[in-house]
Amino acid sequence: MHKSNSTINIYSQGRKTMAKGGFVLAILALVAVQSLAGDPSPVQDFCVADLKSEIFVNGLPCKNPELATPDDFFFAGLDKPSNTDNKVGFNVTLVNAARLPGLNTLGVSIARLDYAPYGLNPPHTHPRGTEVLTVIEGTLLAGFISSNPDNKLFLKTLHPGDVFIFPVGLIHFQFNAADSPAVAIAGFSSQNPGLIVIADALFDSNPPIPDDVLEKALQVDKKIIEALKAQHKV
Repeated sequence: MHKSNSTINIYSQGRKTMAKGGFVLAILALVAVQSLAGDPSPVQDFCVADLKSEIFVNGLPCKNPELATPDDFFFAGLDKPSNTDNKVGFNVTLVNAARLPGLNTLGVSIARLDYAPYGLNPPHTHPRGTEVLTVIEGTLLAGFISSNPDNKLFLKTLHPGDVFIFPVGLIHFQFNAADSPAVAIAGFSSQNPGLIVIADALFDSNPPIPDDVLEKALQVDKKIIEALKAQHKV
């Protein structure tokens, strides 16, 4: 049976439309994959960060791989506690691509977290990375809060050897509820996970958030806002 010219034209146009639609879907799929990705994936064995370069890129520029040395992939010091003599009784030793150049483009970083007795890692977020926390010493109360509208608190008491996950971007914290020090190791799904401490962002921004905005947002009196700002700067 022979197809008419009009039928052939409709069939041909349909195939072109399907092909065009398939191309659009492929582009959308590619965009979706890119939007779900974290740090850019490497396209070579490694990209040791050139920390002296003045070039500004998303991440850090690479130095000539011929100049790479074993020291570019090495960091010493996570066995040493950091100073927790501060208002919150907490400190962190972060090993990111700026401190360990070989991490550049690999999408991971690590940190040592030290807690004084009753020390607190205040509520904060990491905008670019999920955190995997492992307790090494002591006992920690750890939790994170889901996003609106639930704002559900996921809270757990952790002991040495326990692991807890803080999903990317969610507010979380750790508290040492004991009278002895605690230590944890944190891994991140980014070479530079970023840090936003909630109290710092609200009460110590530069320039300051107007008091009227904070009053309305927190539903408290202006005197309380002023007191919180003053306390935060001490």
